[in-house]
Amino acid sequence: MAGEGRGVPSVGIMTERFTSAAALMAEVLGDPDHRFVTVAHPISSASPGALAESARSAAAACADVLTAKTAPPDR
Repeated sequence: MAGEGRGVPSVGIMTERFTSAAALMAEVLGDPDHRFVTVAHPISSASPGALAESARSAAAACADVLTAKTAPPDR
């Protein structure tokens, strides 16, 4: 979110379990429309392969959001 405040387009990445917490934090910090994408929860116990795939998917989703190819999911 700090990037957005400096004019740098930004998107966060959050596990699906904490989507509502991320939305609330964005609102509390004054950016209720802050964009973020979600990944499967938990990541701490994911295998290296599953984590790599999740990272690739999240990176692609972030690129899509930042280039306006897709809207972030509704919260």
